[in-house]
Amino acid sequence: MSIRCPICGAETAWTGNPTRPFCSESCQLRDLGNWLTEQYAIPAADTTPPSDGTPVPPDGPEP
Repeated sequence: MSIRCPICGAETAWTGNPTRPFCSESCQLRDLGNWLTEQYAIPAADTTPPSDGTPVPPDGPEP
């Protein structure tokens, strides 16, 4: 089975590839660098308290 590297798009083998899903250690490190420099981000819930001072529940404000 072959897959495309998510960084460079090169086709690479899935089995026997220690850097999968990447084609190489270089692409693996580029991906790590993207996370460390916050080029990738997972959206978080807004936890800013309302201006009236009421607490916001951990799962977000009521609709």
